[in-house]
Amino acid sequence: MMHIEGFNAAWSVVMKGGPVMWPLLICSLLSVTITIERLFFWWRQRMSARREELLDMLLQRTECGEFDQAIQIARRHPFAATRVLAAGLKHHAYGLEGSLEVAAGDEIARMKYGLTALDTVITLAPLLGILGTVMGIIRSFRILEAVEIQDPSAVISGLAEALITTAVGLIIAMVTLVPYNVLVSKIQREARRLEQIIAQFEVAFKKGLKYADNHRLRKPEGAH
Repeated sequence: MMHIEGFNAAWSVVMKGGPVMWPLLICSLLSVTITIERLFFWWRQRMSARREELLDMLLQRTECGEFDQAIQIARRHPFAATRVLAAGLKHHAYGLEGSLEVAAGDEIARMKYGLTALDTVITLAPLLGILGTVMGIIRSFRILEAVEIQDPSAVISGLAEALITTAVGLIIAMVTLVPYNVLVSKIQREARRLEQIIAQFEVAFKKGLKYADNHRLRKPEGAH
């Protein structure tokens, strides 16, 4: 019963807010959906509890010139760092640094997925709220002018309802801003960590070239 009453109260607020409430609802749904998806994405990234151990194994194999074994480790345990290093090993004949840079860029792009939409919601929701309020004010004064109401309380009531959209827009923006900043901070930390791993890998790869005669990668198609 309480759930029904709560739903009815929320629906009443939506109806009082006017047509602008619908795009605001879309913004809120978009924000919640992307936030949940991103939280699940980072949760899956943390599921590999042996990430540091796996990276050490991969770097050791690379340093010993066992490039094929290093790629196999990365394929069995795929996460951002191992995918980048595996791409570097697989395409090193075309340029190690460039291959690592492209692969790292792809991983950073995966991490940033949805951030543009969240940023848009943070900017757009308050503007939609203000628009709804302005439309409500205009509507209230048109009613006042049409029926020539002498009692200003009717207009005040209409203005109070018009302010609903501004409040809702601000709430949506503030609630979205928190996960957005958390995600941006997380991506910045992961990007710095990825840079450190790549630097370690480049050193290990140079050492591994000394032993590459016995552990040589298959040449990519088209390479000479």
